[in-house]
Amino acid sequence: MTHKTDHYFAKNYEQSRETFRNHLDKIQKKWPSATLSTKSIGKEEDNTIDMIYSEALTSNDRVLFFTSGEHGIEGYAGAAVIHMFVEEYLDQIDPSTTGICLIHALNPWGMRHFRRVTENNVDLNRNYFYDENSIRRDVNKNYAKESDLFLPNGKITDLQEEKHKLYAQLIKGLAKEGYAGLKKAKGMGQFEFERGVYFGGSTAEESALFLKDIQEKLLGTYPGVVHMDWHTALGPTNEITMVISENDGRDVKELQEAYNLNNVEKYTPEKVKGDSTNHFYKLKEEAYPETYLLSALFEFGTFGTDKQAEIREFMTIILENHLYFEGAESVDDIQWILGEFEAMFYPDDSEWRESVVNEARHGIEGVLKKEEILS
Repeated sequence: MTHKTDHYFAKNYEQSRETFRNHLDKIQKKWPSATLSTKSIGKEEDNTIDMIYSEALTSNDRVLFFTSGEHGIEGYAGAAVIHMFVEEYLDQIDPSTTGICLIHALNPWGMRHFRRVTENNVDLNRNYFYDENSIRRDVNKNYAKESDLFLPNGKITDLQEEKHKLYAQLIKGLAKEGYAGLKKAKGMGQFEFERGVYFGGSTAEESALFLKDIQEKLLGTYPGVVHMDWHTALGPTNEITMVISENDGRDVKELQEAYNLNNVEKYTPEKVKGDSTNHFYKLKEEAYPETYLLSALFEFGTFGTDKQAEIREFMTIILENHLYFEGAESVDDIQWILGEFEAMFYPDDSEWRESVVNEARHGIEGVLKKEEILS
């Protein structure tokens, strides 16, 4: 890997946060009134969401909004993208008409501990509800049917045996519910099993409340909001994929052409409950109908998209959750599970990291040129 790319990727949460905070000086050269704010999140000491924000200098026509670390460990790639953006693209933005809002580590506990979830085991991107009473606890019937598959049960004593058992259960689940059923169970999130994977929480997480406030502020301040939310794992290996709510209205082909992207996925609010970008669109529709909004996730793929990769992803998420709650007897088993988890969300792989930066450039240019933010 070139040294140039290497320095974008942090080894730990503190290092990543320090780098992010240091972007303020460069941003203030263009937006002199830009501020850095930090919000403490959760029970542990010194886990913060950090945000650099400035309104436009003369006229608030639009705002560029980047978020990272909604799924803790995925924040390392997101922070790398923000770092690269500040170094390479800041000069192409007109601060007189464009505001800027950059967020580091929406889920700081998860990022610090190299986990995907919050300290309450909540998948933060299933925790944003427009109406708190709208969550039916038993919403995910496919998940409930296969709950023994998804829930940790006892210490891991023999990883090979555990993997065989899990694999057999997955294959059985696939046979019973079909591939679509199992995928649906995973994608929707669930709200019944606190120790299960993809748990969307029973109340709003502090991080979700924070982001909802920022969404409201931006929609109320600017006639145009362009939001890129950075994630890892989903989609073809070493490629960028745009994942966008059906609320956007355009079809996949239109989006591919508009933003010069090969990989675009659409999803419905019915199939994915409590997603932050869905919340953004819902808030816009209900409260700010005149505002223009583009809000999408941008994923950097790791394992790939075939069925084997999908099963590997399932197993990785389930085993890591099992390890966290119940532990494992063997140090080798612990290391293997954590290694597989990092390979899925933050691989220590020079080719992948190089591709993150290159693909992010492609995504940023495709989206921000079309949206008239990059000159």
